[in-house]
Amino acid sequence: MGAIGKMTTEQKQIIGKTRSICPICGKQIAAERVKIGEEIFLEKTCPKHGFWSTVIWRGPVNFLEWIGESAALGDDENLGCPYDCGICGEHRQQTCCVLYEVTCRCNLACPYCFAEGGLGDDIPMEQIKADLARLIKPGQTFLQLSGGEPTVRDDLPQIIRLAREMGCKYIQVNSNGLRFADDEPYLAACAEAGLSFVFMQFDGTSDEIQIAMRGEPLLERKKQAIDNCAKYKIGVTLVPTLVPGVNTDDIGNIIRFGSSLSPTVRGVHFQPVSYFGRYPEPPANADRFTLGELLAALPLQTDNGVKLTNIAPSHCDHALCGFHSSFIVRHDGSLLALTRRDSGGCCCGATTAEQNREYIGRRWQRSADESPCPEDADDFEKFLNEARVYSFTVTAMAFQDAYNLDIERLRQCSLHVYDEGRIKPFCARYLTLSGGQA
Repeated sequence: MGAIGKMTTEQKQIIGKTRSICPICGKQIAAERVKIGEEIFLEKTCPKHGFWSTVIWRGPVNFLEWIGESAALGDDENLGCPYDCGICGEHRQQTCCVLYEVTCRCNLACPYCFAEGGLGDDIPMEQIKADLARLIKPGQTFLQLSGGEPTVRDDLPQIIRLAREMGCKYIQVNSNGLRFADDEPYLAACAEAGLSFVFMQFDGTSDEIQIAMRGEPLLERKKQAIDNCAKYKIGVTLVPTLVPGVNTDDIGNIIRFGSSLSPTVRGVHFQPVSYFGRYPEPPANADRFTLGELLAALPLQTDNGVKLTNIAPSHCDHALCGFHSSFIVRHDGSLLALTRRDSGGCCCGATTAEQNREYIGRRWQRSADESPCPEDADDFEKFLNEARVYSFTVTAMAFQDAYNLDIERLRQCSLHVYDEGRIKPFCARYLTLSGGQA
């Protein structure tokens, strides 16, 4: 069962209907978004396994204003979701970024791991060649090489070079950064092969947090990895998994740490913890940190350096899936906001996967020319140069698991995974039922 039981209709307000799945058997079932006090829950009942209620929103930001007008599910739409993903003809968004696993191995054993990395084998190079030939669209594809931990492969530079030669526009490595810290020649080889930027696991600014999240005091090695990336002009986006009681009070510190290392660090991409892959035990609602809570924490923990008015919901994906905000890191370390939520549309103007891909790719990749403007440049030229060189994003993605899966959200996903010849939405690919059945 969920963390709370059934309540009377006087105690709750139904504010939306969708569909989800039973976390035990995986059957698609009806679901409701329900307001109870100041919290929003996804509630559903499986005829066999009972009632489930999972919190999906907390905090002062108005839920209905945030999600705006969304395309509600029709009675006969996406009835096979999430099991007929490939993606199906009823999916509403194309691919922005495609994740490709090159190994199941990992050099850590984190308690929170979407991929259950650590055990298994590398993907054979011949299969990688065939898969990349199928999934890469020359001049367009944003490819994330993942695992496991992709840097356990000695031939990762060859894989990067292969993807680049096939016409991949942006190549990102999803990594804990440890080998990039310990093996600079390896990082140099990846950079020379065509690596665009690194999506680096970074859960907090203290070793206490690193130990709680990853089992080891990793902070100095993370810093060394960033320093090494700076030498080869490889942009780094910091990726904290946010877990209540562990690092949710370190959000502002992470942003300050990242912006202090501009232009190497290009932003922070927060991921509130979701329960798929490997996690310690079935979650209670107290184990969740919602997108609404993250929105509330940002201005409080940054002394209004990141304001709510400068954060906009995703319009490429569903508004409950994440947000974007863009800044320039000024010479005094402050953040100059470029995003205004009330300016219409999403912060980057992206409503299609292609637009979103370019928005992210341009900002997370370091500029080829970081030279300062000439002394006689006008103010507008100086501003454009700062925007190009010292771009910094604060973004988030709230993944779904078997307890809070919302089919309305899933069908608008633009983050896809290549899996055995098929393209699948991320949350469908890594969906894990209670008891470990997928």
